[in-house]
Amino acid sequence: MDTSKHSLSTLFEQLGMPSDSDSIETFVARHSPLPREIAIQDAPFWSESQSHFLEEGLEEDSDWAEIIDELDAMMRH
Repeated sequence: MDTSKHSLSTLFEQLGMPSDSDSIETFVARHSPLPREIAIQDAPFWSESQSHFLEEGLEEDSDWAEIIDELDAMMRH
């Protein structure tokens, strides 16, 4: 089991996206605010595999869940 501390950067790497701070900020700015009625994993800008990864991470309360929740909070503002 991977017990390393995940960050937004490692989450974006896992999702196959640019993971530097500027790229993350640009992504959040471009796709925010995410309406409350849309779960983060159901947002239209994810690929099917990205959506599945996010959904699985949250449903299984994996070690990714905390950082996915952090991204979700950022996307709501």
